[in-house]
Amino acid sequence: MSFPLTEMPTIMTARFVLRPIERRDAGDMTMLYADEEVVRYTPLEPYVTIEDGMKAVEWCTNIFAEGTGIRWGIKDPSSGTVIGTCGYLNYEPEHRRIELGYDLAKRYWGQGIMTEVAEAVIDFGFRHLGINRIEAKIIPDNEASGHLLIKLGFQYEGKLRQHEFEKGRFIDIAVYSILRKERQGRINSSK
Repeated sequence: MSFPLTEMPTIMTARFVLRPIERRDAGDMTMLYADEEVVRYTPLEPYVTIEDGMKAVEWCTNIFAEGTGIRWGIKDPSSGTVIGTCGYLNYEPEHRRIELGYDLAKRYWGQGIMTEVAEAVIDFGFRHLGINRIEAKIIPDNEASGHLLIKLGFQYEGKLRQHEFEKGRFIDIAVYSILRKERQGRINSSK
């Protein structure tokens, strides 16, 4: 089984458009990841230059081209700017497993945006990618992300102790997951 998409689709939610991230978004990506609060629980250092933003664009393009992931830009309908990203990485087709990832500009926190966007991305994964298990891995101190995952129907599975080395230290990783059968009623009822 290979990545089942040849072209990256656009997804519409009630308030947002999720679209492919393009070269023209390098400035938006730089602004997004320049905020220390946004990159606090990621392996990234705050972005400084437009070249940093271009590397993020290239990463998004490359994971889709390689068939290992898909990352959408969250377009603010009023300004047209990319205010965050949401999507998948670490696609394992033989296991029908993929990992959810997301980020959002700080000024948009607390408005239900990521709940709305992630719901659409999760449903897309189960419906169109043939996924059975969606995982999310976060730093345990990232309580807001943990609350979001529980709200989305994920279950906490446990902690991988000193699983990664980031920003000069070993860090624990909390693992969450949701299974296709746990979303099945929702998937079938909204077709």
